[in-house]
Amino acid sequence: MLQHQRRVLRKNTVFERKGNLIVTDRGLQSLIIGQVQGDRLQQQLATTHAPGDACERAKVALDPNTLTMGFARRFTAYKRPNLLLSDPDRLYRLLSHPHYPVQLIIAGKAHPQDGAGKAMIQQWTQFLHQHPDLASRLVFISDYDMLVAEQLVQGIDLWINTPRRPWEACGTSGMKVLVNGGLNLSELDGWWAEAYAPELGWALGDRNEHDADSDWDRQEAEALYRLLEEEVIPLFYHQRDADGCPCGWVAKVRESMSRLTPQFSSNRMLQDYISTLYVPASHLLAARQDRSVAEAICRWQKDIAGHWNGLHFGELTVRSEGEVHHFGIPVYLDDLDANAIAVQLYANGNTDREAVMYPMIRGDALSGGINSYHYACDVPAGRPAEDFTPRIVPQHEACLVPLESQKILWYR
Repeated sequence: MLQHQRRVLRKNTVFERKGNLIVTDRGLQSLIIGQVQGDRLQQQLATTHAPGDACERAKVALDPNTLTMGFARRFTAYKRPNLLLSDPDRLYRLLSHPHYPVQLIIAGKAHPQDGAGKAMIQQWTQFLHQHPDLASRLVFISDYDMLVAEQLVQGIDLWINTPRRPWEACGTSGMKVLVNGGLNLSELDGWWAEAYAPELGWALGDRNEHDADSDWDRQEAEALYRLLEEEVIPLFYHQRDADGCPCGWVAKVRESMSRLTPQFSSNRMLQDYISTLYVPASHLLAARQDRSVAEAICRWQKDIAGHWNGLHFGELTVRSEGEVHHFGIPVYLDDLDANAIAVQLYANGNTDREAVMYPMIRGDALSGGINSYHYACDVPAGRPAEDFTPRIVPQHEACLVPLESQKILWYR
């Protein structure tokens, strides 16, 4: 039987080399996850003294040819693991569709003292008990651990993540799905806020923060259902070639893997640490073997600590001419050496633009002032002048800032 299934699944094989990237066999992976999670489900049912027929049905609980959605996470309020349960009847119709079948695998646990999290698990359990006909389409794996997560990210077609922005620290599970040929449908928070593009997956939210707003939760639940019904499921089951391969879905998988996997990986992260932190730190450490350098750093740190509270700005002037904003500001340095600090012009990032920083250049000394200078900077007028704010930060050629000095002084 297993060999027959493997032959059938070869119709959906997606093997392709793109550079050093190999797109893998999603059908075979779905078969493997079905077998592994079926075994886990059998054990889970046996420990709860479930009827023998329920344990037997667990052997064939998942179909490797069916669109498989899933998520695994700690059950707690801000992760909103029950967003799909906002409309139980609609979810039931989604899972029981006769022509476009969908199956859902859920894994998670709640902290023993998190009553809300445990209640969410109970809601999924109740939904399962109310719809025994979904036993082959909906699986809840209890006692979630790293082994379960490893198996899920290898076999899920669509990874769903619905945290309440801005509480998602990162979302590494969605990154792991990438390399295994799965797609993401996630809140625009954590890594997905940086990675998302329409040709790579699906997104929820508007990049704004809405706190625990129940009306907004309902809107996002509606958006989640709509995406699944109108975009995700049709893409998986439509546009199939003569061999049964879902061409549109596969194209999205290829694009997601080729563009995102090299960027969101531990290999890229380690290379960044090496190039931006470890190598520069090793060079600075070597320089500090010279006693005079070490003594200069100590003097700089002492001067920063002793004079920082005496630093202050004068009045900011802004003049916009054509495509350029001209910024100027007086800076009073107390008795601190002007080379010990840097004056910068900074603008926060937003939905449309990244954060930017421009160095402000020290000009002439101010007449009538002691150890004070005029700083200026010209920036493109692509952003409103109101977006920019001057700031002062420590500066030393032999030190890493802000790692070795975290002080910062903002203009008002």
